Amino acid sequence: QVQLVESGGGLVQPGGSLRLSCTASGNIFAIYTMGWYRQAPGKQRELVATIISGGSTNYANSVKGRVAISRDNSKKTMYLQMNSLKPEDTAVYYCNAELRTSPLGERRGYWGQGTQVTVAS
Repeated sequence: QVQLVESGGGLVQPGGSLRLSCTASGNIFAIYTMGWYRQAPGKQRELVATIISGGSTNYANSVKGRVAISRDNSKKTMYLQMNSLKPEDTAVYYCNAELRTSPLGERRGYWGQGTQVTVAS
């Protein structure tokens, strides 16, 4: 049973910062790509940032220069440091991990339950 748990969301003023965490647990053989996605009311879920096991990163244009994704493979934990937050960053942020639960198992994605980030005065 694989579980992804996000934490660190909350209410922050414009220009403020938050650090989100996502920890994977359960029957995990290997984690490949991990990523953060977000979904605002009435909108499609969108990519925020991804990071592969070797450390290469990818960011959405809307957040480049303001966020930094990282991971600690030994802890099976991924982070998203968010700075200079804007009201348009308000959304539920979801953790995603592409992983195998066994050496010959299928690579597939898993989702966390999400954590709310609200940027408002």
